Amino acid sequence: MANKTIQFPPPGYYSDGGELAESLEINLHEPWLAALLAWALPGLGHIYQGRTGKGLLFFICVLGTFLYGLYLGGGKVVYASVPGEPQYRWQYWCQLGVGLPAAPALIQRHRVLNRQQPLWSRFMAPPQLQPEETVDDSGHESVQPDELGKWIVDLHPRFELGTVYTVIAGLLNILVICDAYAGPLVLAPREIKKGQLNKETNTDTQPR
Repeated sequence: MANKTIQFPPPGYYSDGGELAESLEINLHEPWLAALLAWALPGLGHIYQGRTGKGLLFFICVLGTFLYGLYLGGGKVVYASVPGEPQYRWQYWCQLGVGLPAAPALIQRHRVLNRQQPLWSRFMAPPQLQPEETVDDSGHESVQPDELGKWIVDLHPRFELGTVYTVIAGLLNILVICDAYAGPLVLAPREIKKGQLNKETNTDTQPR
């Protein structure tokens, strides 16, 4: 597949000032590869295209939002559900939009399904399903039906906030992927034909 280059605005456009609008060419290289890289790591697709400033901006903003949410949730808010969980973790499929930083959850899920011990001290592993004892902020002891219930009690309200931040980061990166594939949205100036341009110019110069 040949490299794709976009031009904004297209040739033949005149600005309202009567001058031929200057076109900006952006080489998107291989759009599908750029989109894949943008998914793998926020901003990487733009860096591949030579749009380094924009790539670094996306990297800092999207990945920073994701990591902050992960920090708020004590590293517990990103995981992929396994069969038998009372609450299906649909939020993970939004979080996965951030790319490889959320991918360890899939490895952990695979290991749990195959009755293998999770790696990395259970980082991004799905919650265990046996009852868990915990103590809330007021000192009240309780037994939660599973580890997820314990996380929600122990980390309230940070568990919910961390989930929101990581979901937003994943959804934002979907927009980044679209930008890497299709290029930026630029509003072209109004097209004015040469005859119309001369007519409007003469009208503007006539005394009123």
